[in-house]
Amino acid sequence: MILSHKYRFIFIKTAKTAGTSIEVFLSKHCGPQDIVTPIVPPLDAHQPRNYEGFINPVPEIVERPRKLFSALRHTMTSCTKFYNHMPAHEVKNRVPASVWNGYFKFCVERNPWDKVLSHYYMHAARAGSALSLDEYLARGRFPINHFRYMDRSLAKIIVNRIIRFENLYAELGEVFAQLNIPFDGTLPIAAKSEYRADRRPYQEVFNDQQRQIVEQTFRKEIELHGYRFAS
Repeated sequence: MILSHKYRFIFIKTAKTAGTSIEVFLSKHCGPQDIVTPIVPPLDAHQPRNYEGFINPVPEIVERPRKLFSALRHTMTSCTKFYNHMPAHEVKNRVPASVWNGYFKFCVERNPWDKVLSHYYMHAARAGSALSLDEYLARGRFPINHFRYMDRSLAKIIVNRIIRFENLYAELGEVFAQLNIPFDGTLPIAAKSEYRADRRPYQEVFNDQQRQIVEQTFRKEIELHGYRFAS
């Protein structure tokens, strides 16, 4: 997650959508007072800053009164006010209303079948290629993103723009031009791209049962963005 006072934007990092590559790019342009959360594993080109601080528990308690004690415990024991992959509704609770309402908020989303395949290859590589696609799907740990850019009730999107991964550079160019961030049309690194050796389209990889698992799991994102298996 990045909050830039210099350029007046909030970048919400979603999973498997070139988020790390975008963070590395943006961190180089951010000012010394901007908030840049750490990434894992860390990269020399990315310099986190200003993400620690006091957390006011009241807004989160109001949203989740049943979580009163857990919210109080967290604010008393944690100094991490902002963190990687932080949902937008939590950012909203932890910044002044003038910042949330006045800054441009954006993130990136991706076709769920393509996103799942990328996520699978990453986990398979980390497991020494010993993880089959069926085993991965059976674990049920997927790169679901919609809760990161919606309100806590999942009733509405609360960011200003969701960039399509499928049109990443063109749409990043539009956003960065709007924010006056210098951009030559490319990102300096392609973080985590080395995990995927098989570059076949996802339509050639998933069988019907696997396809349906993804469709059921990502029903919300498919409805929000109109993604289709053939698209």
